[in-house]
Amino acid sequence: GGPAGNQHTDHVPASAPSSHEPSEPSDRMYRALHAVVPPVARALWRPRVEGLEHLPATGGVLLASNHLSFIDSVVIPVVVPRKVVFLAKSDYFTGSGLRGAAQRAWFEGLGMLPVDRDDPRAAIGSLDTALEVLERGEAFGLYPEGSRSRDGRLYRGRTGVGHLALTAGVPVVPVGLVGTDRLQPVGSSLPRPVRVTVRFGPPVRAGGRFEGVPLGRARRQLTDEVMAAIAALSDQVEAGVYNDRAPGA
Repeated sequence: GGPAGNQHTDHVPASAPSSHEPSEPSDRMYRALHAVVPPVARALWRPRVEGLEHLPATGGVLLASNHLSFIDSVVIPVVVPRKVVFLAKSDYFTGSGLRGAAQRAWFEGLGMLPVDRDDPRAAIGSLDTALEVLERGEAFGLYPEGSRSRDGRLYRGRTGVGHLALTAGVPVVPVGLVGTDRLQPVGSSLPRPVRVTVRFGPPVRAGGRFEGVPLGRARRQLTDEVMAAIAALSDQVEAGVYNDRAPGA
């Protein structure tokens, strides 16, 4: 699941220090895996995909989704025709031996970047990493709730998504996932053959709407708009509070 700050930091999920220029091998691995994995996964899971036309074909864009399962970060890239960069726990990139190398190649091939959630500087680093991705004209995926919902409710969004949208001047496409908690329940290691639904909503754009508005308030307001859009897509009950990160979440 995505990392979380505490309720006072309001940061996006944490990340390793920046300078994540994609390497040629990982780019090739991404293209090779993306030619194989999505068709196979779509055949197995038969996801229902709605509103994909709302996703811009090019240019920097944020995909802000609810978060129910570890598999969310695989499901979204599988159904989106363009590369989506997500952050993943650095543990997934540091394994040894053949299995470690295969796991690292798999995550890099899906477009994921390593994140050390226990580094106190990581929350700031994640903002830098996301901005680099957006400035390259790529899509960056994140979970404003911070970590997976354990009870199915939609938790309050942390304002990192608002910060990124306002700083980079990019649209935010809200994403509502339904059923991924059954596809790979918390604690299970393999996906199950369950049909999931992925809904994309119209982009939320800052435009010039927040000129003259104090930055903190603008971030909060934009984030709340994004969360309301996600709630409408996912049909979740809104918890109204932050989701405190569970051990190992």
